[in-house]
Amino acid sequence: MDFQAEPIRDASRAGDYGRVIELARKGRQMTQAALGQALDMSQSAVSRLEKRGQASYSTDVLAAAAAHLQIPPALVGLADGRTAQVQVRDDDPMHRRTVLGGALAAMTAPILAAVPDTHDTIGGQAAALRLTTSAYRRLDGTTPSRDLADAVEGHIRLIQTITRTATGDAERARLAAMGSEAASFAGWLAWDKGDHGSARSWYGGAVKAARTAHNPLLTAYQIGTLAQFEAHAGNGVEALNLARRARRVLGEQGPAVADAWLLTVEALGYAVAGDRRGADRALAGSRTAAEALTAGQEPPPWPWVFSFTPDKVAACRVTCGARLGLPEWVLAEDVEALATGHAKQRALLVLDIAGGRVEAAFAFASRALEAGLQYRSGRIVERARALRRSLTTASPPRVVRDFDERLHGVYP
Repeated sequence: MDFQAEPIRDASRAGDYGRVIELARKGRQMTQAALGQALDMSQSAVSRLEKRGQASYSTDVLAAAAAHLQIPPALVGLADGRTAQVQVRDDDPMHRRTVLGGALAAMTAPILAAVPDTHDTIGGQAAALRLTTSAYRRLDGTTPSRDLADAVEGHIRLIQTITRTATGDAERARLAAMGSEAASFAGWLAWDKGDHGSARSWYGGAVKAARTAHNPLLTAYQIGTLAQFEAHAGNGVEALNLARRARRVLGEQGPAVADAWLLTVEALGYAVAGDRRGADRALAGSRTAAEALTAGQEPPPWPWVFSFTPDKVAACRVTCGARLGLPEWVLAEDVEALATGHAKQRALLVLDIAGGRVEAAFAFASRALEAGLQYRSGRIVERARALRRSLTTASPPRVVRDFDERLHGVYP
């Protein structure tokens, strides 16, 4: 999307921020209904927003639309809040909360820049809460989960408080959807800390809140997320049962991205259960669906935030190959091409790759372990320990002895 294009610049200079949003939406081949679903607004409300001209705007709605369409904030009249790099002291929980609060305030500064206009705030409160959850997700890439968890749980308590005071079923449903998204992220943080019991509890709460929101697509997504967690936790049969339940909730009208993604969840479930044929079949189906999605360039509907590409299927194949003990699945892929995402995501994939490349396994794993120690990720450290247990030799080489020294005494 070219935000330097003259029509967008002219609309921005004229203060016609609705026109900026319209041009960005069309540039991303998104319908008004799809944008409305992402912002918790009706299609007609999006239409009114785009035709608002030079009138006043709700700042939180502008911020939410800019975040979803990736519009530079300045083009819709908002300050460009940038997050400063901060150092967090491990021994001071109050300092951690203060630092994270300041970082989040910088990321969501457009919401606080002015008092929202009350003439057209359909879904504005829910959109602001969603933007806050998105800001925490961005922090996850550079912040230890242990430091984020308290702040996210406070955010969830705020959502619960606002929901209790909500009037009208539609408003409560919107807020329940926001609570579901936040609870799912809390589940991810607990999982990253290695606390599987809390992760299951949060994921279960996310499913329950999605049902309260009466949103089948969100409910299926959260059930599928729980299935993905169970697969990675080694519970292949439970993962497959949950994936099938997600498909039943979706019915026949689910979006293509849901099918492509659920097929990778099922592939991992089959791999953990030791079913190579089932995993291969699911991966082939997911690859076909992902290629069709890429060709169509259709933006994914919320709650899918990122596009689903063939590279993600290839990364899943590596993980399945590691679980099945199939080096040919692991080694067939381009490591550098697959190791995308933030540092913690790359570390987990590299550990899967290391499991299939014995001659260089601990050279790979040592780099991944460094990321796990840097971000204090229990999930990465436990995966590294599992890899170490897979090597049984009375005389380990130097790289393994160095690896053992790094693991010794970590998270006792």
